Amino acid sequence: MTKSPRLHIHLIAICGTGMGALAVMLKSQGHYVTGSDKDIYPPMSTVLKEQDIPVFQGFNANHLDPKPDLVVIGNAISRGNPEAEAVLSQNIKYASMPEVLKTFFLWDKTSIVIAGTHGKTTTTSMLAWVMENAGLAPSYIIGGLPVGWETGAKLGTGDVFILEGDEYDSAFFDKRAKFLNYLPDIVIINNIEFDHADIYNNIEEIKVAFRRLVNIIPGNGLLIGSADDEHIPGLLENAFCPVQTFGITHEAGLRACEINITPAGTTFDLFLDGVYHDGVTIPIYGHHNVQNALAVIAAATQVGVPWNEIKVGLKSFPGIKRRLEVRGVINDITVYDDFAHHPTAVKATLTALRSAYPNGKIWAVFEPRTATTIRRVFQESYASAFDAADHILLAPVFLPQKAPPGDRFSIDELIRDLKARNLEARAYPDLISIVDYLGESVEPGDHLVFMSNGSFGGIHDLMLKRLRHEDDA
Repeated sequence: MTKSPRLHIHLIAICGTGMGALAVMLKSQGHYVTGSDKDIYPPMSTVLKEQDIPVFQGFNANHLDPKPDLVVIGNAISRGNPEAEAVLSQNIKYASMPEVLKTFFLWDKTSIVIAGTHGKTTTTSMLAWVMENAGLAPSYIIGGLPVGWETGAKLGTGDVFILEGDEYDSAFFDKRAKFLNYLPDIVIINNIEFDHADIYNNIEEIKVAFRRLVNIIPGNGLLIGSADDEHIPGLLENAFCPVQTFGITHEAGLRACEINITPAGTTFDLFLDGVYHDGVTIPIYGHHNVQNALAVIAAATQVGVPWNEIKVGLKSFPGIKRRLEVRGVINDITVYDDFAHHPTAVKATLTALRSAYPNGKIWAVFEPRTATTIRRVFQESYASAFDAADHILLAPVFLPQKAPPGDRFSIDELIRDLKARNLEARAYPDLISIVDYLGESVEPGDHLVFMSNGSFGGIHDLMLKRLRHEDDA
């Protein structure tokens, strides 16, 4: 697999955020890019359409006629997929998404890899925004879409490539963590928790993947790690490169104090090695986003971004689609779309919103959808994840049959646990029932947060339509 002025590259499962971003970057190199996917929905479907990248609905071997020069097989694809089977039987060149990134883009760049269980997309986007606004023209690939940007990927003219580094496996034929392909010069690790129960058995297996990542940082690189996470200090001790720590609750090289969250955003005082440095403002909510900002400050400083440029970039950061994204405000009722699915992320999202609006009524609407959340691994943890909400509405588990029998998430059990904590919780059989109930119950000043890692059946648009009373027209 070598670079070429123009290859035909086909991506199977192109509408995943990472795969879609890769498609945009490959096209920017001059390649002819096509793709296919089962589920095609915004924002990635919109991005691909705007980039004039043809996308086939569904999977069919005919989509590989004429034969592509290279097929990128997404990690959502398994044996039995008709296009993957055609690739193998016809001996078409194929590779995983991380392998293509490495081969086509990374060898001649300074690679900054943002890793961790939570906060990868926001941190990656924030760093790309800071560097872009500082005029450094970075390349980047983000597993999401920054507000106001056409795509989450760009091939810049600068020396730096910023990547969201996922610990999930690369493909059905390559079970290594994705981030091991990314030739890291600088690595950020925000946090480490158990996740991806479909490929990892326990937290120790996940820590092994992160240890392998740390082990390939060169001696002239930098490891940036949270001092607040219980699993990270041990990684820092075994690094072969310099280490920079950041934190809120513990002493760290970069530390945030006096954190204040308002509807306008979050402010904090920045201390460097125990000495006050400056005040910082970010227009997004929550202690978790303060952590993200600290990591960005460390990475941006390492590649030579002046402090004033970092500060201005952080203050102007527009946020990410699907990260507490405001989809609409109607009659003073705010509808948010959020990607939260891990209980820690659910708790962080709702706590941040509560901090900004201490007197507002918060409605949390949750869809268990990921390969982990449809299992029982976090059954008990979810009980405390919704404490900051006034009302909790639970949608049906998405494709529960994909979880092993006897290991399936129970909505009824969660309802009992939430009520035991004196929380108001209800389960609904479908999305229309949720929208109907909310339409009759919400009041001006309320905040509606829809949380799912998928499209959630377009419930946000259904809710906005109901609030506009368009159904009555």
